[in-house]
Amino acid sequence: MLPFSPELIVPPPYNLKPPYVDPGVSQEVIAFDPNLELPYALEWSFSAEQSLGKNQTITASYVAAAGRRLLVQARLNLTNVNPKFPTLRLISNDATSDYHSLQVQVQRRLSRGLQALGSYTWSHAIDTASTDVFGDTSVLLRGNADFDVRHNFAAALTYDLPFSKAENPASAIVRDWGFDMRFNARSALPVVTAGNNYNITSGTLIDPLTGIQLPRRANLISGIPIYLNDPAVPGGRIINRAAFSIPLTGQQGTLGRNIIRGFPFWQVDVAVRRRFKLTDKLALQFRAEAFNVFNHPNFGTIQTSLTSPTFGRATEMLNTRLGGLNPLYQMGGPRSMQFALKLQF
Repeated sequence: MLPFSPELIVPPPYNLKPPYVDPGVSQEVIAFDPNLELPYALEWSFSAEQSLGKNQTITASYVAAAGRRLLVQARLNLTNVNPKFPTLRLISNDATSDYHSLQVQVQRRLSRGLQALGSYTWSHAIDTASTDVFGDTSVLLRGNADFDVRHNFAAALTYDLPFSKAENPASAIVRDWGFDMRFNARSALPVVTAGNNYNITSGTLIDPLTGIQLPRRANLISGIPIYLNDPAVPGGRIINRAAFSIPLTGQQGTLGRNIIRGFPFWQVDVAVRRRFKLTDKLALQFRAEAFNVFNHPNFGTIQTSLTSPTFGRATEMLNTRLGGLNPLYQMGGPRSMQFALKLQF
């Protein structure tokens, strides 16, 4: 439970006999704010629903959430204090987050072999630190979250083909077929540099007041386009290197937090299925599925270091960026197909 009771966090005996660590090995110390408290989240929503004929409904919802006292780590440079312990990670409650969204959903219940579901979400996720790792608590900037997606659309449809119930000599071939489709699309995520809260960076700097190590964000030059079309690069678009400059030594740049975005995403998956009745209680279903059937390229990580020769270019596909056990089964990969048999009882 937070806050910790003093008897539970008694520090170990201090070693007065150097060396404190192995010679030549620098150590990192993890410390907690003595006033650390439990983070908490508030959620609220309301919805309105309206029927559209006999089988359809439309629902509109406002959904929101607020996170307070969220955990964040600051990396402090203590080299001048003790070179054997040059880095201190200080964990505190300095981060906050807010989420607001308008969600619209249209649903058709199964009728005449057709059912469908479509949803659209407009949302804005705002925070001061999207992860708890290496936050810069001396200069936490409130801005777009790393996972801020303004527009998100998803639709799914399943249809039992009308001739699938035919009772004629050809029924053994044409009956019990069905078709499924899923479509997903969303606007672009912010271009994020791993481990910090900024888009475009150029190295790091040390805050002279706190000793905190900060990513140094770039300067944004007004009047110059941020993006350039280039058919020779992945996605046909590149972030314009000329729109940014490296700040003077020891200074932070003017670029705001998470204002540069990457590529939008869309993908269509389809499946064709047929059900074979074996007995009154046993059936076998055959499925042929194609993911990203149009083989639309979806790009993920973009190089954000101004000093990199590949600055502004996509460096991997979206499914690789999302991680997981196998990128083949993530959204945003190249076209793939699979066949399956399912025993139903």
